[in-house]
Amino acid sequence: MPTAGGRRPLQLLRYDNKGQVEESLSMLRAAIDDGAQFVAQGNSSAVAAALIDAINKHNERAPAQRVLFLNYSAVDPILTNELCSFWHFRFDAHADMRMAALMEVIKADERLKSMYLIGQDYSFGHAVLREARRQLGAQRPDVAIAGEELHPIGRIKDFLPYAAKIKASGAQAVLTGNWGNDLTLLVKAAREAGFDGHFYTFYGNALGAPAAIGDAGVGKVVAVADWLPNLPTPESAAFYKSFRERFPRPQDDYVHLRMQLLIEALVQAIERAGHTEPRAVAVQLERADVTLAGQRGRMRAADHQFQQPLAVGVMDRQGAPGVPFDVEGSGYGFRVVRQITADQGSLPHSCKMARPT
Repeated sequence: MPTAGGRRPLQLLRYDNKGQVEESLSMLRAAIDDGAQFVAQGNSSAVAAALIDAINKHNERAPAQRVLFLNYSAVDPILTNELCSFWHFRFDAHADMRMAALMEVIKADERLKSMYLIGQDYSFGHAVLREARRQLGAQRPDVAIAGEELHPIGRIKDFLPYAAKIKASGAQAVLTGNWGNDLTLLVKAAREAGFDGHFYTFYGNALGAPAAIGDAGVGKVVAVADWLPNLPTPESAAFYKSFRERFPRPQDDYVHLRMQLLIEALVQAIERAGHTEPRAVAVQLERADVTLAGQRGRMRAADHQFQQPLAVGVMDRQGAPGVPFDVEGSGYGFRVVRQITADQGSLPHSCKMARPT
């Protein structure tokens, strides 16, 4: 943050919300009491929706203690559409944008004629399946939906019954927004059940998934992201190599370029505002335009949705062509098969922003 003598570092305070809405609201109150002006949070979209509502009410009630919500991973499209807020900025591509990127790869697979849709039974999972139906109908009407299923989030220990349904449906591929164990257990169960199709995923490259999936994902798991370590550019390779040298332990290999761009955008906005008052910073953050490691992102003021390139990759063993880097020391990485520009990934919005006077 700027001072008369130059810059001073941003202080990072960490709070464990345990992935729960009520705990998140409690941690938000604690952060505000501790003097936080900016709140960063990712998973999940249900938590993000609750935080948006709570921050809207707090900022109206206590203008002297306003806070901004910087969202780096909650991707339900509603958060920058019907629930859009002046106090909320999303730095990840939302689910519909990610789906559009995956669809560029699906459109190119002329052999694909049937798809199975499966997801977690909460707002994000519903959004993924809804948009999958819409985009398949619009862009690949020849692809039949062989089955569709929602399951409890984080509670299924044995996905073999689901894998058996997928196999029996005759589907050639699966599309899922699942993350964490709900993804890794699904992919491994599918292999055990004899399913040999592709998995089109939102998070196959993250949260320990490659290590847990193992050989079952080689050539099968497709993932979409804002950035992948094996993006074939010198700037990206230098950035990731530098990160791994600085943090060599596999358990520390948690780097998403959008989070780096979030901090760059925040610092840029603070410097333009000349201080850290959240409303003034928000006004400047609306016109953020930042570049790091060759990746440029710009904030769209109308809905506070970050616009940035996207990449789609296929899981493979480290050392295979196009896979110089693995993920989390797993020995597996993602070979980039499609890149989508920010303009190609941009989608219309329905946000009607209410701005404070």
